[in-house]
Amino acid sequence: MQNFPQENFADGFGAPHILPVESNEMRIAQTRLSITTAPREIREITAEVAHWAERQGIATGLLSLYIPHTSASLLIQENASPDVRRDLDAFLRRIVPEDVTLYRHNDEGPDDMPAHIKSALTQTQLTIPITDGRVQLGTWQGIFLLEHRASPHDRALVLTLIGEEAHP
Repeated sequence: MQNFPQENFADGFGAPHILPVESNEMRIAQTRLSITTAPREIREITAEVAHWAERQGIATGLLSLYIPHTSASLLIQENASPDVRRDLDAFLRRIVPEDVTLYRHNDEGPDDMPAHIKSALTQTQLTIPITDGRVQLGTWQGIFLLEHRASPHDRALVLTLIGEEAHP
């Protein structure tokens, strides 16, 4: 991970980190990542995403992850303790119960509308900086796919990386 200046200004912002403009060309790389989920799984996908990003030859840029589903979502969250995932799952179940009497939309079963609500409360798109060809996550951060349905699904993620090519 690249170290940035720690000087703080009166407005609370740190000193700007200005990257020198060179004759690097901008590139865009895109792929679909397919993941088969388990029921109500909170699955870490950091390694798969980071490995793909590192192979693209882009030194500095932005990585976008998008999940085109309405009953699954993405999060950046702590990846050190499995208790974080268990607590997050318990919290989501508590605030969005699977009770068919609470919802009109139950077309695909009692977990249908609760899955949509959980997806609305979390995220379907993430943007992560790339520096020196590597995904810039904090020490304890990981990228997670949250499956909100009570059955396994094949989920597709769209990964788009845009940035300057690495020097050979």
